[in-house]
Amino acid sequence: MNILIKSAKIFNSTNKDIHLKTKDILVIDGIITKIADAITPEKETKVISKKNLCVSIGWLDTSVSFGEPGFEERETIANGLKTAAKGGFTDIILNTNTNPIPYTSSTIAFIKDKAKEQVTNLYPLGALTVNSETVDLAELYDMKNAGAVGFSDYKKPTSNSNLLKIALQYAQNFNALIYSFPMDTKIAGKGIVNEGVVSTGLGLKGIPSLAEELQIARDLFILEYTGGKLHIPTISTSGAVKLIAEAKKKGLDVSCSVALHNLLYTDEKLEDFDTVYKVLPPLRTKKDVTALVKGVKNGTIDFVTTDHAPLDIEQKKIEFDNAAYGTTGLESSFGILNSIFDTETAVELLVKGRERYGLQTPEIKEGNTACFTLFDNDTLHYVTKQTSISTAKNCMFYQEKLKGQVFGIINNTKLDIL
Repeated sequence: MNILIKSAKIFNSTNKDIHLKTKDILVIDGIITKIADAITPEKETKVISKKNLCVSIGWLDTSVSFGEPGFEERETIANGLKTAAKGGFTDIILNTNTNPIPYTSSTIAFIKDKAKEQVTNLYPLGALTVNSETVDLAELYDMKNAGAVGFSDYKKPTSNSNLLKIALQYAQNFNALIYSFPMDTKIAGKGIVNEGVVSTGLGLKGIPSLAEELQIARDLFILEYTGGKLHIPTISTSGAVKLIAEAKKKGLDVSCSVALHNLLYTDEKLEDFDTVYKVLPPLRTKKDVTALVKGVKNGTIDFVTTDHAPLDIEQKKIEFDNAAYGTTGLESSFGILNSIFDTETAVELLVKGRERYGLQTPEIKEGNTACFTLFDNDTLHYVTKQTSISTAKNCMFYQEKLKGQVFGIINNTKLDIL
């Protein structure tokens, strides 16, 4: 397929010759063949021309859950990848909360096979421990050879310090990335929301910031001892930002992410007991939100993720204590980030992360394979239950006015345009 992108503002900070310039881009059979001020289309060329059209390299989300295998009613891999494409994502990292849990190379191979021939690429994580029971290490080396890009027991802390130590030491033999979810379960207890004024007023059991920060401090001490590559997903407190900043100053190989909703909302959203706002880690305080945003801006926080987690209606439309944790967010991500930050920063956050996972970073350059996200950075709109294509409808951003809209993606010689 021949595609001509007309008069698009290019966001590509690694190439100053075209960054923030308005150009035409010609793609023939998936290859960028020409970038110029004006290109005349030939026959049988699809022309993409839209008001305020912008283009960047394809976006990546480092924490996405679907359902398949095992929970297809929440989201199949095929529909989940279509949802990701609608949000502008050409690549996603898939979490390990499926059934069966992917702790063998055969399960990793199955997931990768199910994602073949899609416009959006899927890169699976493997479980760190057998059946994510946090007891025995899984077959990490075999899973890496099968295509796993990191190892995580989704939302399950590694309470055994020696297990994390061994994992970090062993994984260095094949340059693998080890996750550690930041929550001390003994401190968190039966808490379900942030511990503070709001939880006290609502009569809900709280998870103190200490639970997150104590676990991170322990993990960083272990990392300093062992070496290796550690990723701490979805931090939520100001203290966590400080701890990770100090670790990076020491030269430790640690990265971290923050969930989109923890940059936008505080625990005051819980005052109506709306379970759509029940997430883990929980929504925190204004002080935490301010520190997280600052951490993103100064680079302490490496990635912003949607932490997309589709759930059945029965898992959310119940009493607050028993409701499941999680929100969807793939279709809202750019509009939220573009409201919190300027467009350049928002795009930089959306394209980051491939190097950490050992993935090739695409470039907007003649002769390279086309991997684009097409968007408008100014239009105001809403994502609603009616317009969302995700099977699950547990999205906390449905009432949020979004700044900027995705037009589609070009990837794997395929075009997905809204």
